[in-house]
Amino acid sequence: MLEQAYAHCEAIIKHHSKTFYKAFSLLPRAKRNAVWAVYGFCRQVDDIIDEGTDPEAELTVFRSEFASFLNGQIPQTDPMWIALEDVFRHYPMEAKAFHDMIAGQEMDLYKTRYYTLDELEHYSYHVASTVGLMLLPILAPQRVDQLRESAISLGLGMQITNILRDISEDLDRDRIYLPIDEMTKAGYHVDDLMSRTKNDAFVSVWEKLASRAEMHYDHAFSAMHHYPLDSRLPVKSSAVFYKAILQSIRKKDHNVFQQRAFVSDQEKEALLSGIAGN
Repeated sequence: MLEQAYAHCEAIIKHHSKTFYKAFSLLPRAKRNAVWAVYGFCRQVDDIIDEGTDPEAELTVFRSEFASFLNGQIPQTDPMWIALEDVFRHYPMEAKAFHDMIAGQEMDLYKTRYYTLDELEHYSYHVASTVGLMLLPILAPQRVDQLRESAISLGLGMQITNILRDISEDLDRDRIYLPIDEMTKAGYHVDDLMSRTKNDAFVSVWEKLASRAEMHYDHAFSAMHHYPLDSRLPVKSSAVFYKAILQSIRKKDHNVFQQRAFVSDQEKEALLSGIAGN
């Protein structure tokens, strides 16, 4: 049953996040399975918010299930909980990161506009940095405190990258994550964004946020040597793959409104070769 539960979680990440799947497939089996289980948890929350028919009620139920889980009552009908229970048994997991991630996803139910960079990074911490904090006890159980800040930075860099890639999809959901104050300073307005106008002002806003993301990546990279050897390449790969999305968008002349940028398998292999050679 446990093996089937982990296989279920693996299928979820393999389907929904090819970038993370490729990077973390490099982990030893036990750590790899644990990452799949954590991803399965995160995916359930994300799906409730984005696809649920009554997300508020469904999130309340999920929170209740998580509380029961923490009290040792494992819902046997859901393989994700079965796998996650094994993870909590073998690694020094911290429940706070899981609670914070749920709270971050919940923000999408009532907040659809962000005005400042601080607001955006507060949100990004909750939906992305928390994932890094969930994974730290798996990836580097002896170095959790030492790596905490760099894991937070990596999550911020990745989430800002997500936002810069998914601007058009977010508009379809009536969500604007680009800080409106930053747009206003650049002479780019909400109406311009809603009409999907790509001009010099848009590019300047986009590049300012991209530079912010790259600063966070640099901070994360500066601590990579603290990860155990068996985790170092997977974590660095995930960061390098994600950072490369920014360059992919630049190569397409910042045209995020017409097509979704991605890093091809061939590009990932080249990046992976470069990482392994360092």
